[in-house]
Amino acid sequence: MASGAASYRLSCSLPGHELDVRGLACCLYPPGAFVSVSRDRTTRLWAPDSPNRGFTEMHCMSGHSNFVSCVCIIPSSDIYPHGLIATGGNDHNICIFSLDSPVPLYTLKGHKDTVCSLSSGKFGTLLSGSWDTTAKVWLNDKCMMTLQGHTAAVWAVKILPEQGLMLTGSADKTIKLWKAGRCERTFSGHEDCVRGLAILSETEFLSCANDASIRRWQITGECLEVYYGHTNYIYGISVFPNCNDFVTTGEDRSLRIWKHGECVQTIRLPAQSIWCCCVLDNGDIVVGASDGIIRVFTQSADRTASTEEIKAFEKELSQATIDSKTGDLGDISAEQLPGREHLNEPGTREGQTRLIRDGERVEAYQWSVSEGRWIKIGDVVGSSGANQQTSGKVLYEGKEFDYVFSIDVNEGGPSYKLPYNTSEDPWLAAYNFLQKNDLNPMFLDQVAKFIIDNTKGQTFGIGNTSFSDPFTGKLKELNGTASEEKKLTEDDLVLLEKILSLICNSSSEKPTAQQLHILWKAINWPEDIVFPALDILRLSIKHPSVNENFCNEKEGAQFSSHLINLLNPKGKPANQLLALRTFCNCFAGQAGQKLMMSHRESLMSHAIELKSGSNKNIHIALATLTLNYSVFLHKDHNIEGKAQCLSVISTILEVVQDLEATFRLLVALGTLISDDSNAIQLAKSLGVDSQIKKYASVSEPAKVSECCRLILNLL
Repeated sequence: MASGAASYRLSCSLPGHELDVRGLACCLYPPGAFVSVSRDRTTRLWAPDSPNRGFTEMHCMSGHSNFVSCVCIIPSSDIYPHGLIATGGNDHNICIFSLDSPVPLYTLKGHKDTVCSLSSGKFGTLLSGSWDTTAKVWLNDKCMMTLQGHTAAVWAVKILPEQGLMLTGSADKTIKLWKAGRCERTFSGHEDCVRGLAILSETEFLSCANDASIRRWQITGECLEVYYGHTNYIYGISVFPNCNDFVTTGEDRSLRIWKHGECVQTIRLPAQSIWCCCVLDNGDIVVGASDGIIRVFTQSADRTASTEEIKAFEKELSQATIDSKTGDLGDISAEQLPGREHLNEPGTREGQTRLIRDGERVEAYQWSVSEGRWIKIGDVVGSSGANQQTSGKVLYEGKEFDYVFSIDVNEGGPSYKLPYNTSEDPWLAAYNFLQKNDLNPMFLDQVAKFIIDNTKGQTFGIGNTSFSDPFTGKLKELNGTASEEKKLTEDDLVLLEKILSLICNSSSEKPTAQQLHILWKAINWPEDIVFPALDILRLSIKHPSVNENFCNEKEGAQFSSHLINLLNPKGKPANQLLALRTFCNCFAGQAGQKLMMSHRESLMSHAIELKSGSNKNIHIALATLTLNYSVFLHKDHNIEGKAQCLSVISTILEVVQDLEATFRLLVALGTLISDDSNAIQLAKSLGVDSQIKKYASVSEPAKVSECCRLILNLL
C-alpha cells in the first residue's frame, strides 16, 4: 500500500449462496446493507450486525427461473421510500423487488436472451443490457426504448448523472454513449469484451475488459489512461465514494485496489473467478466469487476479522490450486524455480508473487507489505488436458459457456469452435454444431462422443452412451426409448442407415419403398427423440424419388400437416429448425414445389410464430423459406401470396439480429417487388423502406448494405 494508508484485510466471510455470486449492489436501507445475486437463482439482502463487524441475511428473494446475473438498486420514491431492487437473469427477465417481500412486485419482459447488466437513474428509470445485443430503457413497468447498435452481447450498462446520457459496453469490444435513445459516440480501444463500467463524474468514466486492462475515458471520446495489473479477464469494477480511486475483480483470483492510478494492493482469494465487487459507504469492499462465498475486506482495525478467522482464510488460500496454463503467473518452468530459501528475501512491493519449488510441488506466495511476510496463495498445478474451465468462464461470441472446444473434423482442414454447457444434451449440441458449420451429419456420433469424453461425464439426461455406426448410433439409442408400436427393428435401422449413405454419397441408386416407409415411421417418433430422423428427412427430401414420394398429391397433405405440427412454438427448437429446413428443401423437386405453393398460407402463418425466439439458425431458416416462396411468387405474379410474404418479411425484420438472415430477407424482398408496382406500393404501405434503411450502413458483410441500397432504389 501507499505509505500512510492501512492495508485492507478480511473483515468477514458470508456463506449462504449455493453457487457463484454474480452481482452485488449497495443498499439505501438499512444503512450499510448490500444485496447479492447468484447462480443459485436467489437474491439476498445483507444488513450489518450492530455493533459487530459481520452481516446478517435479512431476506432471501426468488423470482427467476434460471441463474441471476446482475443487480442494482432503484432510488427511493414517494411510494417506495427505501428504494427497490432490480435483478436480471438467464431467464431473459428482470424482477423488481421491494425490500420486504420474497417475491417480485412485477417482472419486466422484453429481452430475448440473458439480462447481464443493470443500472438505475433519476425518476425511476432503469437501463438493462443483454446477450441479445441490445440495451433497453424502462420506466416503471414499461419499456420506453431499445438501444440497438452493438453487434454482440451488452455486458455492461451505466446511466450517467447528466439526464438522458447512457453508456453501454459490449462483447464487440466497444463502448457506446447514447443520448435520448440515439448513439452519440462509440469508444474503441479495448481488445476484447468490455465487462464493466463505473462512473467517475459527469464527464469521466472507467471501463474494464477481458483484455485485462482498465481504461479511463472522457465522454468526449478521449482515452485518458490505461491501467494494467490483472493477468486475466476483469469482471467487476467499483469506485470509492467521493474520489477517483477504485477496485477491480477478475478471473486471476484477485481483488485489486487502485489509488491515484496505481494498483496499491492485491488480495488473492481461494476461488478462481472473482465475479463482482462493490464499495460500501464506510469504504469496506464486498466481493462475490465462484465458490458462492461473499467476503468483506476493511481498513478498519475495529472491523477486521479475528486472528483465528484470518488464519483459517490463509489456510484455505494456501490449499487452493492454480492452473499453470491460465497464464496468471506467467510461463512456469518448475525445474528452474528456486527452493524455499527464496522466501527469506523480502518482497519489493505489495502483492508481488513468488514461485518456489518444494520437492515435486510448485507453490505460489504473495508479499504483504503491512505484515512484512510472504503469504502462500496456492499450489501450482498443470492442466489435466483441457484448457476449458469451470462453469461460466469461457467466452465465445460474447456469451459464457462451460466449455469451448476446438474441433478438427477433417485432417488438414480448418478447426471449428464448439461452445457447450453441461446442462445441454451433447447430441443436440453436436447436431447444432454440424448444422452451423455446414458439416456432414455423418460426424454426429464422433462429435457427441468427443463432448462426453472431454466433459468427463458432466452431462444431464444422458442414458446409454455406447457408440456404433456414425449417426445411427444415436438413432439406435433413441429407438430403445420409443414405445413398442413406434419402435424400429434392427433391420429397419439398417435400412435407415442405407438411405443416409445413399443420400450423402450422391448415389444414383433410388431408395426403396420399404426404406421410405421406415423413414416415415421414424419421423413419427415422439417429439423428444425424433430429431435425428428429421435430419435424415431434411437431407433425403432433396432426392427426386423421396421428394415425389412424400410430396405427391396423395401423401403430401399428411406429410405437410405432420411437419407443421412440429412448428409449434412450445415445441423443441431442434425439431422446429429441422422442419423448417425440410420445407425449404422441398422446393428442390417439382412435387415439393407444388405442395409448398398449395399449402403456403397455412405453412407461413405457422412458421411466423417462431420469429420471437432468439435462435439465429431458426431465423435463417425462416428467411430461407420466405426467399424460396418469393422466387416462385415472382414467377406467377400472385399478389395475395406476395402480400403474405411481404408481411412475413416485415414482421421478421423487427426481431432478427443475424445478418445472414437479414440478407436473405432483403433478397426475398427485392425479388417480390421487382417488376411489380403493386408489390412496391404494398411494401411502402407496410413501412418496409423505413425498416431497412439502417442496413444501408452495415460494413460487414458488404452484401447486406449493397442489397439494401438496391431495394431502396426500387422503392
